[in-house]
Amino acid sequence: MTTFAPLNILALEPYMTGSHRSFLEGLKAHSRHRIEVRGLPGRKWKWRMRASAVTFAQELEGPGQPPDLFFASDFLDVAAFRSLLPERLHGVPVVTYFHENQLTYPVPDESERDYQFVFTNLTTCLASDRVLFNSQYHRENFLEALPVFLRRMPDHVPDGLPDRIRARSGVQHLGIEPPPFAVGTAADRAADSGGPRTIVWNHRWEYDKNPDLFFRTLFKLDETGPDFRLIVLGESFRESPPVFEEARERLRRHIEHFGYAADRSEYWRFLRQGDIVASTSIHEFFGLSVLEGITAGCFPLLPYRLSYPELLPITLHADCFYRSDEEFEARLSDLLSNPLPPQRVRLRGVAEGFQWGERIRGFDAEFEGVAAQAASRRGPGTRE
Repeated sequence: MTTFAPLNILALEPYMTGSHRSFLEGLKAHSRHRIEVRGLPGRKWKWRMRASAVTFAQELEGPGQPPDLFFASDFLDVAAFRSLLPERLHGVPVVTYFHENQLTYPVPDESERDYQFVFTNLTTCLASDRVLFNSQYHRENFLEALPVFLRRMPDHVPDGLPDRIRARSGVQHLGIEPPPFAVGTAADRAADSGGPRTIVWNHRWEYDKNPDLFFRTLFKLDETGPDFRLIVLGESFRESPPVFEEARERLRRHIEHFGYAADRSEYWRFLRQGDIVASTSIHEFFGLSVLEGITAGCFPLLPYRLSYPELLPITLHADCFYRSDEEFEARLSDLLSNPLPPQRVRLRGVAEGFQWGERIRGFDAEFEGVAAQAASRRGPGTRE
């Protein structure tokens, strides 16, 4: 492959908040390339998907040195964006990163799914030079659902779209950058010397994270199981599931913290106090919160589904995964009552593998590969 001087990359994020923001901050800080980030406030996501292409294209009108590459998120309508660019930017390749997608993102009822946003994701894939998904599960989940969706078209169903997208797609797990004080193992916990263990919930307060199973299991353990402490983190919303308020009352004697952390430093300090990070999710494209918990030293208890199996080596699956609601309760009770499994060294290795110092090499290689292909195709002042 061609050896590149550092590339000039313009990252475009229509929804600049939360994990999208921290992802770009980590990418920029660790890449060997020069990355400029332009973002719009993370609110009104539907308007961002519909209108951000116009906003960003207008900002790029007029003179200026073209970047070597655009790096977009799935919230950008890349097809519209490229069609609106001034001629001097027509040859700039686009890499798009899919944090989520609007085809398989869960909705309360399928009739509520807006097909316009699904097609935005679809045409974005077709208009991008390279499409990266944040997990293998996410890529397969999207590509396998696409033919079913396209069969809903009344006629003129395009052929071969999943294969075309697969051919230009890849997987790059995102990176984590914990503060130095946050990295540890469960061996450091006071709980290992006899105190009750601390369970951490650090997911969004939404139905797709299945909080009912998590808290109703804790309600049972509160009545008949071993003692425990509880830290509940994650972002809450105006219409969060009512089980959170029920849990705040029924589990109050166990609670160490219940609510959104004031900042990232406080968030990591709470994680560092935990012994077990649990997930009951029925939807997860990557699993950032779980990996953050593992990085802080928590032992994971995860459902054997979604993206989770690809995040941990198979040698850890027997200890870290459950396959039914009943097994979740039994395994959690066991982790609260007995010594934690002796897998801390391997879990530390998992956490280290997802830190930005390791993950950035894959992203830089993707950028360089796309830039090399664009350079090989480019004629004088044109783009094939």
